[in-house]
Amino acid sequence: MEKNLMNFLNISRQLNINLKFEDIDRLHPLQLAYIGDAVYEIMVRTAILEVDLNVNKLNEKARKYVKATSQASAVKSLEGFFNEKELSIIRRGRNAKINSSPKNTEIIDYKYATGLECLFGYLYLTSQFQRIEEIFLKIYDAGEGELK
Repeated sequence: MEKNLMNFLNISRQLNINLKFEDIDRLHPLQLAYIGDAVYEIMVRTAILEVDLNVNKLNEKARKYVKATSQASAVKSLEGFFNEKELSIIRRGRNAKINSSPKNTEIIDYKYATGLECLFGYLYLTSQFQRIEEIFLKIYDAGEGELK
C-alpha cells in the first residue's frame, strides 16, 4: 500500500488529539463503524483508482469491496488472522443494536460488515496504521490479487 495513504491516515488522525485511548475504548461500536467506514472507503477508492476508468466504472469496482456481503465474507474468511482484541471489537460491532434496516442484504451480513468497519475505526483511532494496511491488503488481494 502506498506510504502516502498511511501518512494521510496518520495526519488525519491528528485532527482530534483530544480523543484519548480510554475514550476510544468507551466509544459506541456504531461510532467506531462510522469512522471505520470512511477509512475503509478511502483505502478501497485509492486502491482501485486507474487513469482509464470513468467514475461509473470506479464506483462499480468499489462496490465489490464496500458492499455488506463482501465485507461479511472478508471477516469470515480472515477470522483466524485477527487477534483476540480485534475479534472482540468485531463482535462489539456485529452485536451493536442497529436502528435501520439494511437494503439489498441479509441482516447478518450487515452486522458482520458493521463489525469490520468497527475494527477499521478502532485501529485508525488507536493509530495502528500498519495493522490496517495488513488487514486491508488481505481483503483486497483476496478480491483482486493486484496489490502486493
